[in-house]
Amino acid sequence: MSARFVALVAGVAFFFLALITQGILPFVEPTARTATVTSVVRNDFGQLKWMVSEATQYTPTQQLGRDVYLREGCWYCHSQYVRPVTGETRRWGPVTEAGEYAFDIPHLFGTRRIGPDLMRVGLKYSDEWHLAHFWNARLLSPDSVMAPYRGLFDNPKQPVNIVDDGAGNKTLEKTPVTERMFDFASKDQFKLTPNADGLLFVPLLARGKMPIVWTPNKEFAGNAVKLAVETKELEGLIAYVQKLGMNRGKWRDLFEPQQLEVMDATLPRSDEWIGYGKEVYERRCLGCHGVTGDGNGPAATFMYKQRPRNFTASVFKFRLTKEPVPTDGDLLRTITRGVRGTAMPAWYELPLNDRLAVVQYIKYELAVDRSNPAKPYAFFKEEPPGAPLYIPKPPPPTQQILARGAEVWQAAKCWECHGQTGKGDGEKAAGLKDDSGFPIPPADLTSGQFKSGPNVEDIFRTMTTGLSGTPMPSFRDAFPDEDRWALAYYVLALSAFKDPLTGQPLSIAPADKTALNDTALEAGTPDKAYVPGGRVRAGTPNMTMPNTTVADNADGATAPSSSASTEQPK
Repeated sequence: MSARFVALVAGVAFFFLALITQGILPFVEPTARTATVTSVVRNDFGQLKWMVSEATQYTPTQQLGRDVYLREGCWYCHSQYVRPVTGETRRWGPVTEAGEYAFDIPHLFGTRRIGPDLMRVGLKYSDEWHLAHFWNARLLSPDSVMAPYRGLFDNPKQPVNIVDDGAGNKTLEKTPVTERMFDFASKDQFKLTPNADGLLFVPLLARGKMPIVWTPNKEFAGNAVKLAVETKELEGLIAYVQKLGMNRGKWRDLFEPQQLEVMDATLPRSDEWIGYGKEVYERRCLGCHGVTGDGNGPAATFMYKQRPRNFTASVFKFRLTKEPVPTDGDLLRTITRGVRGTAMPAWYELPLNDRLAVVQYIKYELAVDRSNPAKPYAFFKEEPPGAPLYIPKPPPPTQQILARGAEVWQAAKCWECHGQTGKGDGEKAAGLKDDSGFPIPPADLTSGQFKSGPNVEDIFRTMTTGLSGTPMPSFRDAFPDEDRWALAYYVLALSAFKDPLTGQPLSIAPADKTALNDTALEAGTPDKAYVPGGRVRAGTPNMTMPNTTVADNADGATAPSSSASTEQPK
């Protein structure tokens, strides 16, 4: 028997072994056919708890995106599986569960991790970030090995001239290409801002509307732009990527590496640290915030909903100081956590010294008014931040606090911008602008993606300081602490029992909502997840309703009797 024959037989045997283990066994193994997962939900009191739920099927748009994902070979480099080891879970998130793959045919576990694992990428980045990423990943990370996917865009070869619309606005010239995309007779205008190189992104939302080339801060000085237009396939691909991991609910709000609470933290000021901060900035931040920090980086044209921060104005949304200038700790917190719902990602994976160094560079090199070159005004030198405000311990949540929060919501006229239901559709929403002149939609508070953070202390901080550079005011002087705490709890309750991806109410029985609203219920980890109806999963004895007495069912499972109390078993 020759070695060639042995190798041939072994090759055929291994081929069929792989076919059986990866193509047949996943459909035979019972756990491969379950849709049961553990997910995080927010209750009416703002608490985040794990519960047993069911994974959901892909929508038609997400399924289209999955088909594009397969067609474009994204799975060649990206895996979709978080392994049960510490390094994995602290980098990506909770270990994957069988139910997350219930609707995946074929499965896309993957083994090659040339690119990041994507099983927990859903809502880590905004849609706008993904748009820039697919156009050219190196706009956001110069070290990326991912090729541009410009073929997913409608990308006309010829530039389009910028012309006057006759009413004092700039618009695009009418050509067969632009008339296919826009309705120049529409009264519904859509503002589009090119980057400094003349690239103009056009979202699907702009189709059929009157295009306005909006450059309030002279973001582009040329006479013609190159279009990058969103397509249905691109919309689907982003929808699919955003779905990944979201069957696990609001888990990211409990993700420990992304959490940071700090009053102040700094490095001694030195040219060496500032120089190193510049290197970090150029690798991680320049694509959105620009070379000079003016918020007009190459990727900024894709951020059509919320522009990147203009550091040169030294206006920062998130702080814990009375004065508008934040502390180093404020800036470090924002960099570490990111700004949920925007293109600003969480940078918790960066070494702490990198984050502190880039803070120094922003403070002493970018946050400088250079309108008078002979006498630049360095904000952090001339207006150092004051002492941090003290945030007291929050009061325990009660129905009375929520009721008071609803009253404060009306008294503070939050509904004028955010709408009565908190969806960001108030009567003043359409005309709101930030300090730079760009439209800024009010937050959809029902989504649960809070820019300042997911905890009641974070919302209280926002109520206390406001968001500088935006129409969101401070309520520190208008309402006492107890009212601001009540309002903070009420705002959190607007996203209670809602899907973080769709914003739609979750299908949870009233009795289970009551159990999850029990503040004594401990369900802080997947292995202690609350099980609807009080049923107990095999091998997970802690998954019960709070301190229930149980009675046997015919199928051997257990259910709570009518003598349930409100304590959680230890």
